[in-house]
Amino acid sequence: MNKIASKIGEWILFVFTLALSILFLMPILVVLMNSFKGKFYISAAPFKLPTVGTFSGITNYITGLTRTGFLSAFGYSVFITVFSVSVIVLLTAMTAWYITRIDDKFSKGLYYLFAFSMIVPFQMVMFTLTKVANTLKLDNPIGIILVYLGFGAGLSAFMFCGFVKSVPIEVEEAALIDGGTPVQTFFQVVLPMLKPIMITVAILNTMWIWNDYLLPYLLIGNDYKTIPIAIQYLKGGYGSIDMGAMMAMLVLAIIPIIIFYLCCQKYIIKGVAAGAVKG
Repeated sequence: MNKIASKIGEWILFVFTLALSILFLMPILVVLMNSFKGKFYISAAPFKLPTVGTFSGITNYITGLTRTGFLSAFGYSVFITVFSVSVIVLLTAMTAWYITRIDDKFSKGLYYLFAFSMIVPFQMVMFTLTKVANTLKLDNPIGIILVYLGFGAGLSAFMFCGFVKSVPIEVEEAALIDGGTPVQTFFQVVLPMLKPIMITVAILNTMWIWNDYLLPYLLIGNDYKTIPIAIQYLKGGYGSIDMGAMMAMLVLAIIPIIIFYLCCQKYIIKGVAAGAVKG
């Protein structure tokens, strides 16, 4: 009887999980499906598959690439995302190692400062941030990297701190006894052991920065359009939108992030569990 109940429970869980997966994937499938429809047919039947009469081939993709300057926006998005994530991962890993290993009031205060920064909503600092960024000449693709570092450091350092606590300090002491400097110990001993949480932090920040619209719009605007900003140029006068081209550009925008996520997904649960529970 227990075996039958267990089997029924497993099937119910499987069906529920499958239904939930389909529900989460549905928006992506709808966008992909509508990217091959004529723009006049999308609003009328958004959930219907393309037919002979509604299928538009790659016309929407060509229109979107032409009107948005997608390739240029793609380049800016890649540059900002790659360097922002790299800076966040490296510097917050070093900071978390210092906070965890140095037990004094300064390191504790720094830890709580990072934790507090996670609860401050962006809207509270939006206008002052824009003014400060303009004054310090950070309103460019290089300057915005520092701004992303400020916003991404809180959660990243918090997760790194939890993971570093699980790293045996004896390994570091052995490296120091062998003549290694603190810098050598960090990069040659500690950093390789942080690989799971590094990939987790990289994925979370990549998904955030790649899809971010508000911060690039406020700081770098039309001069250096990222993908989310470029897609907005498909809006015409009086609120008209070329839905076909917009759907096509959304597909192109989400493909890189999906590939990156699929390549690194095996590290996510491992890194999140280690960074959140052990901390």
